[in-house]
Amino acid sequence: MYPQQIHEYLRQFFNETNCPIIHESEHFLQIQLTVEMDKKIMNRPFYWRYVESIQETPKPAQLTLITDIRQLTNGMKGEVVHMGSPRLHQLFQVTKELGSYVKMFEQVNREDATQTVLTPWLGVNYQISYSCHQTKEELYSLGMNLMTGAVFQNFHETLTARNLHNTPPDHVFQLPYIISPVRALDRLEDAVDGLIQKQDPSWAEEARRRWKKDQAVLDYFYEGQDDMPESYVLEKQAMAERFTPRIRVDIVNGGLFYLQ
Repeated sequence: MYPQQIHEYLRQFFNETNCPIIHESEHFLQIQLTVEMDKKIMNRPFYWRYVESIQETPKPAQLTLITDIRQLTNGMKGEVVHMGSPRLHQLFQVTKELGSYVKMFEQVNREDATQTVLTPWLGVNYQISYSCHQTKEELYSLGMNLMTGAVFQNFHETLTARNLHNTPPDHVFQLPYIISPVRALDRLEDAVDGLIQKQDPSWAEEARRRWKKDQAVLDYFYEGQDDMPESYVLEKQAMAERFTPRIRVDIVNGGLFYLQ
């Protein structure tokens, strides 16, 4: 997931949760949290307990999130957010809690509405985690046209450029989908498998080489022992857990979108 993709995700997240963006450049956002969002992500239970007990006016926190530290030269201080960072992972979890599925419609000019046809799309954001002795995470946004079956990447960027609302505009025609969302989800999962297959497998091969090397060192220290002690068994199990390559695919969120 590139810095600009993370930046767009953060902007949409805080816009959708009604947190005003006070200042923004291409590489950072300064956000005024709402009371609800402060309680969810800032881990200040004692503050909120105190404020509510004495009925004091609450002061939700402000956040400065830096999405590309390499581009900042003015010494700005803030929290660097990147793929795999605790803050981004936290916001993914909050997104799931607040609702991982939406149904939205592109808005059109009233005078053009009677001539407008909206096409159904299924959009899904996937997080792929590659884990062994190191961890790499990637985010893919895929969209499928439910009329034609065409699949597009970077679908999230398409959505951010549209004026979307959770109620349909008046007097437009919504095409009924030919491909059901359930079937489309299966096909998107196949597309994700294809993306995984295209990945460079060197990360897994390197893990196996290091595993073999560390296993040889472990065997050397216990060489000559007929009955291996429990410590050997535990170290061997820990080594297997550490170096076994694993791939995990999670759906961050998704929805049905009717677009022009």
